[in-house]
Amino acid sequence: MIDLSKAGTTYTITMDNGENMICLDWQQRMLKILDQLEGNPVAGTAMVLTGVGKFFSNGLNLDELNKLDGAGWTLFATQMNEIHRRMLMLPFPTVAAVNGHAFAGGAFLALSCDYRIMREDRGWICISEVDAAVPLPQGMMEFLRLRLPAATVRDAVLTGKRYDAEDAIAAGFSDGKAPAELLLGMATELARDLACKEPSIFKAIKQAYYAPIVEGLK
Repeated sequence: MIDLSKAGTTYTITMDNGENMICLDWQQRMLKILDQLEGNPVAGTAMVLTGVGKFFSNGLNLDELNKLDGAGWTLFATQMNEIHRRMLMLPFPTVAAVNGHAFAGGAFLALSCDYRIMREDRGWICISEVDAAVPLPQGMMEFLRLRLPAATVRDAVLTGKRYDAEDAIAAGFSDGKAPAELLLGMATELARDLACKEPSIFKAIKQAYYAPIVEGLK
């Protein structure tokens, strides 16, 4: 479902389950991975998050989640907020290599990384909750306001607009683009370049930068 590999001091999290849709099982695996990442920080550590094939992540698995009772939904929401908080606060650079579609929860997952590089010839990123009839909690709305330009947030949440790589760069969703065969290498290179910063200072500045988002997700 989600694999963790390591080359030197660079971790790669690879989501490899078709559309990579988010459910309780997905959350449990990601939380275990975050435990590993947080427990082994050394100088030069970096992380890249990616998917396989057509999808980065197609968002929430509503077929599975709609089977949950109230307590199940509460657990899911609590764990989702925890995952975003912990990803934002990882004490080293993180880059999303967006290999394909990143819809709704998948877009938020990409935005939980410090930087995003998109595949240039295929895939959209979008906040599609308005079309999926899923309300956005206030904390996630504030997440977007603090991560994206105001006009982008307005258009993204009210229209469900889909952004390809070129449009995503212009709108502030993405920091670059690459062909499929170069995407992971480009994202890894960016992560490793950032990992050359002094670790304790990088951690302190990063965590201060994200503190307002994290506070809204408690």
